[in-house]
Amino acid sequence: MPQPERLPGAPEFRIRLPRGGGEARGCLLTEFGNNGTNRFLLFKESAVAAGASPGLGDHARRLRAELRASGGLVDASADPGRPQAPPYWVTARDIECNSSSAAAALVYGYDASGPESWRTDEGHPLADYLSTAWRAPRKAWLVRGANVSGHNLARKLWPAEGIVSLSGAHLPPLEESDPTKSALRRFVEEGYEGAASYHQKQGLVDELHAFLTQMRVGDTVATFDDDRLYTGRITGEAVQTASPGGLSNLRRTVDWRPGGHPYEELPGEVQQKLSVQHDVVDLTGVLEALDGLDGREGLEGLDAPGASAGQVEGAEPAAAGGTGERPAQRELTLPQVTGELAAQLLVHDRAWLEEVRELLLDEKQLVFYGPPGTGKTYLATRLAEHFGGGPEQVKIVQFHPSYAYEDFFEGFRPAADPETREVAFRLTAGPLRELADLASREGNRHVPHFLIIDEINRANLAKVFGELYFLLEYRDRSVRLTYSGDDFALPPNLFVIGTMNTADRSIALVDAAMRRRFAFVELSPRTEPTAGLLARWLEREGRDAEPARLLDALNSLIEDPDFAIGPSYLMKPGVYRDGGLERTWRTKILPLLEEHHYGEGLDVAARYGLDALRGQRP
Repeated sequence: MPQPERLPGAPEFRIRLPRGGGEARGCLLTEFGNNGTNRFLLFKESAVAAGASPGLGDHARRLRAELRASGGLVDASADPGRPQAPPYWVTARDIECNSSSAAAALVYGYDASGPESWRTDEGHPLADYLSTAWRAPRKAWLVRGANVSGHNLARKLWPAEGIVSLSGAHLPPLEESDPTKSALRRFVEEGYEGAASYHQKQGLVDELHAFLTQMRVGDTVATFDDDRLYTGRITGEAVQTASPGGLSNLRRTVDWRPGGHPYEELPGEVQQKLSVQHDVVDLTGVLEALDGLDGREGLEGLDAPGASAGQVEGAEPAAAGGTGERPAQRELTLPQVTGELAAQLLVHDRAWLEEVRELLLDEKQLVFYGPPGTGKTYLATRLAEHFGGGPEQVKIVQFHPSYAYEDFFEGFRPAADPETREVAFRLTAGPLRELADLASREGNRHVPHFLIIDEINRANLAKVFGELYFLLEYRDRSVRLTYSGDDFALPPNLFVIGTMNTADRSIALVDAAMRRRFAFVELSPRTEPTAGLLARWLEREGRDAEPARLLDALNSLIEDPDFAIGPSYLMKPGVYRDGGLERTWRTKILPLLEEHHYGEGLDVAARYGLDALRGQRP
């Protein structure tokens, strides 16, 4: 009897049964089953669960019964070292299955996805080695093109050419139209050796696979540029072509819908998806919301009268011949402070904002510190989005006493297999590692990226930063990382803004090493730009100025500046509903002062209450 032919290039796969129930192994075959996928060979001496789920399909149930009756499945010998292990069977010969899912159902005793259940010894799913897999009839994708090695392709190239593109400068010529993820992983490992970190290469494989294999004609595509979301419909298959610098050598044709949608008008679920920091993001989960933006299903009728094909409103025309000459790389800089930004932040002294910009350029790291309610986190976020060019270049984390290096940078974390529920430790990147890898992509070094650390003094900083202490001061040096062993350097375009609440005396002070590495900028109700902020906000909102006068009177009575009350407590809509000011004062402000004066026997309400403050006014 001829031996079945194994699929070339595909490794062996395995399934581990839960609670020490043994291991099954097998491989893909070149022959296709009657469901259109590769048949699967389950090897002799593979473990098979003895029990079966009531929901197991009839075909799998009959196959298990026939194999038991014919001697293809026999009882496994008891393992003295595992007396509590569940009973299981063992295959007495190789068994050909109609598909990997049929083999998984045979092994588990319940219906399961073969492409996800079977894994290589390295943990890669069998799906990576299949050229075809089930997908939704229509999907949606975000493809970033505003910062491709410092060039805005989404504005210049894509609308004029009617395309969407991805950079694959170091890929060899692709012979397959739908390359498997395993083939792409091999190309990336070889082509990007020494040019990208492990995590960068892992992300690039996923993005290439999505662009080349998962995208289909008719799918919705979106891109984000200048705080607007543009949408279109994919009309062509992926092609590989030459382009200046390899910036756009993987392309698909697209009918771009004219106009765009302002970020602030997008549904919250879409805004959340836009914060995912990858070049290609699956937006299928918000496809209905994207369709709703244009008021039609599937973006039908994209060619509006009077609009040229693919033209995006406000887009700059491309030079003749597509991309034109490749412009010189830009120096790393931060956008200038504008009068519009100062007005939005209610900072009437632009010199203060310009000083913050200079500190970031010089130091790369700074901390906003001050009492509660002074808008430290809000200001940090808005400045980061302005200087970084948008929310996709900003990541926010909050420190707390149990936060550690493994949470912040990288470490081995437990992860459960969705099918077997077995837990294994896998090296996982934390927010700083993810953002650093994004910022250090080829050409992205000219695009500012920001990490905001809220409540930076609430963690054991030496424990959280580890060897990163060194890199915060020496951006041009690298260190060998504790877990991955990579040689790592903080990219020069990664900026860090921390916030610190000075009223929280239960937290240890920031040590001298951190103070040396960060610039510290005070936000206090007694100094600019926070002083007078509430009065300016009330004036802009057309409200009475009394709350600002009351807050100033309150802070004049507080001797310790670290316990002054910031204006943000009184910049919320609820304060200005009936009884809102009194309610906020009683439930938000007075409790802070009671804690400050704890044990002193002071009548806080009599000294700081609204009636007392109003009585002090001339």
